Amino acid sequence: MKIGIVGSGNVGATAAFAMVMRGVGRQIVMVDLDRKRAQAEADDILHAVPFAQPLQVRAGDYEDLAGAAVVVITAGVRQKPGESRLQLLERNAAVFRDVVPQVLHNAPEAVLVIASNPVDVMTHLAARYARDFGVPSSRVVGTGTTLDTARFRSLLSRYLGVDSHHVHAYVLGEHGDSEVVAWSEVGIGGIPLDEFCILGSQQITEDVRKQIDDEVRHAAYSIIEGKGATYYGIGAAIAQIVNVIVRDQRAILTVCTPMDEVVGVPDVTVALPNVIGGQGVISTCLFELTDEETERLRASAQIVRDALDELGDV
Repeated sequence: MKIGIVGSGNVGATAAFAMVMRGVGRQIVMVDLDRKRAQAEADDILHAVPFAQPLQVRAGDYEDLAGAAVVVITAGVRQKPGESRLQLLERNAAVFRDVVPQVLHNAPEAVLVIASNPVDVMTHLAARYARDFGVPSSRVVGTGTTLDTARFRSLLSRYLGVDSHHVHAYVLGEHGDSEVVAWSEVGIGGIPLDEFCILGSQQITEDVRKQIDDEVRHAAYSIIEGKGATYYGIGAAIAQIVNVIVRDQRAILTVCTPMDEVVGVPDVTVALPNVIGGQGVISTCLFELTDEETERLRASAQIVRDALDELGDV
């Protein structure tokens, strides 16, 4: 099964490497404006194949995406000094207006996985451009808060001393400062958090909750301060999303896809727990939140909606 990656920077290359190590698909094609960079990354990753899973990894052009089941888009531009958020969004929208049609012209059946930031807005725009090719919004999937959710689970795992695979917890809304850490739905091995703490003679105080919440919300800032960028976590998240799609696993992931309405905010894209399969998003599983969490999710969705309104019909 062929997988395309458009954008061979740190995120795209790390995602490709993660797929090779996990054995996701059978062929990975890396496309970038900088063909030399794409070729170098593809060659470097290919040399890891003998230590991992049998995959083909190569650089290519858009035409080489033909037949791809999934195409990951990590392409985008960086913010210039003095550039406003709106100006950056407009330039990234221009990139997507060019990239999305070229992808779908060559791989019309592909599920698009969007990893370019701000991912909620870029996923919404990608779905808008894909609509011209008859692609339903359910086949346009943003990485959403999959990484934030993983951060939340890993911090709870470390604090409680439990394997993170048995921690069920979600981060919802915008992939950004307004995201909602949904404490009300945390479960450990099917047991509500408060009950689990009683059974284990443990306690998560409000101070601990605030500390974990802050670490989840601001993790990227501290990583960027220390090393300049984040790419391992999001690369692994992309590999997981693609793996779920190509295997039609029907897993629940906090990806984002355009929704008609989210807690009263119309026509918006934010991360919610979604069932993901071979054709993208199958259904949304928004559980019952507390009143406070619902209001915070509404505020988060409104931030994304406001950004889309500011952009207009780009």
